[in-house]
Amino acid sequence: MLASLHSILQEVNNTRHLDQLLSQTVQRINKTMSSDACSIYLRDVASECYILEAAVGFVDAPVGKASIKKDDGLVGLVCRREEPVNLDNLFQHPSYHHIAGLNDEHLPGFLGVPIIHFRKVLGVLVVRQHWNRCFDEDEVAFLQTIAIQLASSIAHAKMVSSEPVSGQTKSQSRAIVGIPGSPGVAVGVAFVVYPAADLDAVPDRQVTDVEAEVVVFQKALSEVRADIKRIMVRMSSVLAPEDRALFDAYLLMLDSGGLIDRTVERIQKGSWAAGALRDTVNEHARFFEEIEDPYLRERADDIYDLGRRILLCLQRGKRKPLVYPEHTILVGEEVSAAALAEVPAERLAGVISANGSRSSHVAILAHALGIPAVVGATNLSVGKMDKKDVIVDGYRGWFYLSPSAAMRSEYRRLADEEQELAIELDRLSDKVAETLDGIHVKLMVNTGLSSDISSSLACGAEGVGLYRTEFPFMARERFPGEDEQRLIYRVVLDTFSPRPVTLRTLDIGGDKNLSYFPIKEENPFLGWRGIRITLDQPEIFRTQIRAKLRASIGLKNLRILLPMVSHVSEVDVALDIINSVYDELIKEGESIQKPKIGVMIEVPSAVYQAAELARRVDFISIGTNDLTQYLLAVDRNNPRVAQLYDSLHPSLLKALQQIVESIAPLGKPVGICGEIAGDPAAAILWIAMGVDNLSMSAFALSRVKQVIRHFTVPQAQKVLTEVLQCEDAGAIRKILSQAIEEVGLGSLVRAGK
Repeated sequence: MLASLHSILQEVNNTRHLDQLLSQTVQRINKTMSSDACSIYLRDVASECYILEAAVGFVDAPVGKASIKKDDGLVGLVCRREEPVNLDNLFQHPSYHHIAGLNDEHLPGFLGVPIIHFRKVLGVLVVRQHWNRCFDEDEVAFLQTIAIQLASSIAHAKMVSSEPVSGQTKSQSRAIVGIPGSPGVAVGVAFVVYPAADLDAVPDRQVTDVEAEVVVFQKALSEVRADIKRIMVRMSSVLAPEDRALFDAYLLMLDSGGLIDRTVERIQKGSWAAGALRDTVNEHARFFEEIEDPYLRERADDIYDLGRRILLCLQRGKRKPLVYPEHTILVGEEVSAAALAEVPAERLAGVISANGSRSSHVAILAHALGIPAVVGATNLSVGKMDKKDVIVDGYRGWFYLSPSAAMRSEYRRLADEEQELAIELDRLSDKVAETLDGIHVKLMVNTGLSSDISSSLACGAEGVGLYRTEFPFMARERFPGEDEQRLIYRVVLDTFSPRPVTLRTLDIGGDKNLSYFPIKEENPFLGWRGIRITLDQPEIFRTQIRAKLRASIGLKNLRILLPMVSHVSEVDVALDIINSVYDELIKEGESIQKPKIGVMIEVPSAVYQAAELARRVDFISIGTNDLTQYLLAVDRNNPRVAQLYDSLHPSLLKALQQIVESIAPLGKPVGICGEIAGDPAAAILWIAMGVDNLSMSAFALSRVKQVIRHFTVPQAQKVLTEVLQCEDAGAIRKILSQAIEEVGLGSLVRAGK
């Protein structure tokens, strides 16, 4: 049964259409379990009924017609319990309810398991037998495993199905729910980006010049043949004959009719070469995966490997530059900074990413660019979205695929109002972020991209609260030298002078790796990252400190920030190195002013030693992105738990208040540089807590400034008192949104005026 399970799961993952997925699943399960009937019921949200969507083993089963109310029958019982129901005679159970048109009188044995996707019951998977016995434990476990895998596939297939699902008409537009990544709304056309040589990530695309596409495919085949032959020649002296046979097999597959001809057939029907290859490889691999013999079953891996080789050649052989739609909505499993940077700024309208959270890098970059983003969209079927009309609502974390004309019109109106609001906010650039009772909160920018500098100055930033020095490292294929770094830092220091510029020391590791300095760890976020790396590799740290100090010559605005501090001893060692480098440069005759040094509080241990850390340095900056991640034990880039990541969680707010209160007697300034610093509604809390400065994207700065200028400290403290009594982030957001609405600033936290 284990081999069959693997085969069924592979088929579930590869089937791209809902009807086909359900039909194939019930047939395969029925055969594998030797049951007499198998059926799938899916929940219809509109009617709150469960519809029979696929069945085998019944006479004239009313597929698509038969339904049962959510509180009725054994199907309803499975859904309410959210666990399997296993009966030797369902007719004797008090919850039994006959389904009209379903001829099941001869099938007393019943096993139903729920199909659950992210806490929501999508439907029920049922097997039946014609004798009175309960299914055994292995059979129950088998069906549960199928249901778990099936849930994700159903959720994806429903989202992109071209046919009406569960009574829905084609004219209706459905919101697909993700996580708000960056505020704003946009109407545009999806453009799918995907990693190289990843067959599963290849999107559907159509071509008009079929013959040219066939030539492209044949050229890729020729390159793969040549590559394989070169490998065979190079490895002939070290490979045994049986190992060389693998490459012979590859060449045979490249010359055989099946794999190649089926791909060409698909191209001739209008598919681009990469999509045709993907479908053919999956088709052939599935054939081998269904074979019982282990040796032959493993040949599926060879087919996948060959397919990836061909795909890589197709990608290397792109004929012309990518043409982005006028209003591009960039879509991907995980949209990278490089993918964002490739789109002309005037064409990039929004971003949708299957992975990520409110503070993942794609969200941070989208915020910096001032474009709406939806992240953590776990129901995203990337391959089906290319070139489709899309609406992105970054406020609610929703997007609409192939929306109706009426919805497009409504969101275009909202986008126009957003533009009007942006013009109004621009008028605040020369105003101070000061409360109604005269308390000044310094507003600074987070940056790391040279393109951010002009926009940061234009919005009235009072300095740079966080400059991410890892970006220049990530953009190179080697460690940048001291002079290279000095020139980069000099630009930002000189541009913002005399306003302060906070240069964070190199913060790599976790989800920020360098291709030339690979770090492989099972748990990278709890591993070698931030200051841990730079103290273990002091040559990297010393070079960077020298570059920063030399870049500040003649200027008095450099501040250095130490990230990922979890022990006070790390600060002591770092300060010794900084002082040592400073003394060296003074001896070399450089005229340098000693910079102010700060510590980032972004791990729980630092929360409880905030005062001890503050005594050693000049300022404290709270990195709420990582602090939220560590306090809540949530990987912010993991779509399965990204919904749990929220920087307005009551525990985080209490931690922030504790940090500020413990440092206040020392008179050291405290700032917030995480993404939550740029949330206009949350600004009320920072006023109340007495935070000295906030650092955010240039896009968010004027919005936060507008809020600060509409509140007094007592007003903010009243809101904070109410917020600290809440037990969940949802209630906190509701209170903050209400407070914002009451002062007439609701358009800062939602679409429209």
